[in-house]
Amino acid sequence: MSITYKPKKKKRQRTHGFLARTASQGGRKVLKKRRSKKRDRLTI
Repeated sequence: MSITYKPKKKKRQRTHGFLARTASQGGRKVLKKRRSKKRDRLTI
């Protein structure tokens, strides 16, 4: 068996990054919620 989590910066950005969030309706909702909570970092 292999280790299941093999971190990659590009993959992480593409799936959870700011552009990925703004691209979909649900992602924009996430950003809105995080802004309302006054989060220091909205995405990674």
